[in-house]
Amino acid sequence: MAQFDALFKPLKINNLTIRNRVVSTAHAEVYATEGGMTTERYVKYYEEKAKGGCGLCICGGSSVVSIDSPQGWWKSVNLSTDRIIPHFQNLADAVHKHGGKIMIQITHMGRRSRWDGDNWTTLLSPSGIREPVHRATCKTIEVEEITRIIDDFAKAAGRAKAGGLDGVELSCVHQHLIDQFWSPRVNKRTDEWGGSFENRMRFGMEVLKAVREEVGPDFVVGMRITGDEFHADGLNHEDMKAIAAYYNETGLVDFFSVVGSGCDTHNTLANVIPNMSYPPEPFLHLAAGIKEVVSVPVMHAQNIKDPNQAQRILESGYVDFVGMTRAHIADPHLIAKIKLGQTDQIRQCVGANYCIDRQYQGLDVLCIQNAATSRESTMPHIIEKTTGVIRNVVIIGGGPAGMESARVCAERGHNVTLIEKNSELGGQITIAAKAPQRDQIAGITRWYALELARLEVDIKFNTEADEAMIRGLNPDVVILATGAKPFISQNPEWGADDGLVVSSWDVLNGEVAPGKNVLVYDTICEFSGLSVADFLAQTGAKVEIVTDDIKPGAAVGGTTFPTYYRSLYEQEVIMTSDLMLEKVYREDSNLIAVLENEYTGQKEERVVDQIVIENGTRPDEVLYYQLKSDSKNKGQIDIEALYDAKPQPALSDNEGGYLLYRIGDCVAQRNTHAAIYDALRLCKDF
Repeated sequence: MAQFDALFKPLKINNLTIRNRVVSTAHAEVYATEGGMTTERYVKYYEEKAKGGCGLCICGGSSVVSIDSPQGWWKSVNLSTDRIIPHFQNLADAVHKHGGKIMIQITHMGRRSRWDGDNWTTLLSPSGIREPVHRATCKTIEVEEITRIIDDFAKAAGRAKAGGLDGVELSCVHQHLIDQFWSPRVNKRTDEWGGSFENRMRFGMEVLKAVREEVGPDFVVGMRITGDEFHADGLNHEDMKAIAAYYNETGLVDFFSVVGSGCDTHNTLANVIPNMSYPPEPFLHLAAGIKEVVSVPVMHAQNIKDPNQAQRILESGYVDFVGMTRAHIADPHLIAKIKLGQTDQIRQCVGANYCIDRQYQGLDVLCIQNAATSRESTMPHIIEKTTGVIRNVVIIGGGPAGMESARVCAERGHNVTLIEKNSELGGQITIAAKAPQRDQIAGITRWYALELARLEVDIKFNTEADEAMIRGLNPDVVILATGAKPFISQNPEWGADDGLVVSSWDVLNGEVAPGKNVLVYDTICEFSGLSVADFLAQTGAKVEIVTDDIKPGAAVGGTTFPTYYRSLYEQEVIMTSDLMLEKVYREDSNLIAVLENEYTGQKEERVVDQIVIENGTRPDEVLYYQLKSDSKNKGQIDIEALYDAKPQPALSDNEGGYLLYRIGDCVAQRNTHAAIYDALRLCKDF
């Protein structure tokens, strides 16, 4: 504990004492269904963080105060109605009983949304200038609407207070309506709401005054701001220091939460939630700059994942609170584990941004490596020992599905043997980690390796499992997580059997030397294609990435594809869409790729020395079919029980023989989260 003493010093915000310096900052959860109410799922998600020791949770990123600020397509919390009050009471009670504090971020999104949903509203902005990311048009806000929305902010804050929450945070960041008025990029007005500094500050000031009048002096009211918009014609760091100082001098603001970058373009959006390609806390200096000019506590949350990192930031006095938001998505018991001296057991965020990239698609926030997060009603974060039969469980394959199966079964108290044909754990995670921007994903494997060692799982490396070996281990349960193999033979005209093309795995694993003039053909448009193109370019190769989809990396999330594009453009990688690879043939020492435009049928050729194909995978299912016929359940998972989070009925059969299950990519290609989730929901009741 002494090692992390700075983390555990209580600090007051206004009259509210926060038990430690760790905050889960506001993010959109996409759990507030039923018209924007905080449902049971929502409550349990935050209760788990409080139970795990988090000092302060600021929930409801971008929770709306007005009915013309859409929330339905991504299910933000709706504070425009009194219906929310009893829901807030449930949320506050759940967090408070574990000693935590809970606030909510409130906002009007202005132009930063979509109009084609909910009430099919007309979006608003100070000067009617559209936002690039959401591609939605908007009207110029009128003075009467300004007055109405100021009142909506006050009423929303009053509802948060009536519901027992501990405070509100005004969102003045990410180009929401308040900071749309601040920014000269968006505010071109010549009336009292634009032009001079004081005029551009007026809307935010009137909101702040109205909110404070509604909730009184003792209720916490904070502001989340950017430290720099990172636009040449936008608000720079000195501008933001002046804005923070201006509002601080009113005495109406109880804290500032500071992040780096605006996010009204695809490129700046990637900065706001830094993925694994960024260094640790890349924008801490901006928060520290704001702290120099204000007299209230300052929070900062961007790429702070590790307790040692958090301790150093606090000890050095850069800020007063550290936001470890994605860190708590990965492990809501982070603080409890630090207190117990179990820092090696913390499931540390790897910055995959699976969580936030889902949110930007209007999908519920999930963690790539922790399938229990936001599923607290059905999936356990802490695995309990079984009170039933102790089984011999044999698991084949040490990728994410196999590692999670081994962990959960061992935590349950079973005798677990894990057989892995390679010399290390990880499966496809190990391959992915060899790409330039994906190395930190190996942290998933490192955590599992530590956990399996702690749980004394018997791991047999460099071992190719076969039917006889498995039977010789006398298993009660066999779990196949044998993964998959690259599917580069789908089209015989590609010449895979003749060695004309190679897979992305071949290149990243070093089994094939990089070419000098390379065509990457990517039909999947997820990470693998962009990763191998980036990898090849960094070896000095001339690279073109071609896809039959709308653009390379089309399925890579909004906070992640921009970092790839930056690198690919810098290395002059050619990115080409709408072309199918029809045929590959050899001509002298060259390879000829025949490409066809999907829309016109027109053909064109590329002369290269290497063709890399990313066409997904096909399951490795040989062993499954060898074992299936003799298994008691014929290899079948009862999907009704699985989907309902109930035990497999076949587990009640304790007579001789073995049960057989297969999970992960040896069933069909999906992703890391799916593999881990299937393992958890299958094995938690063994």
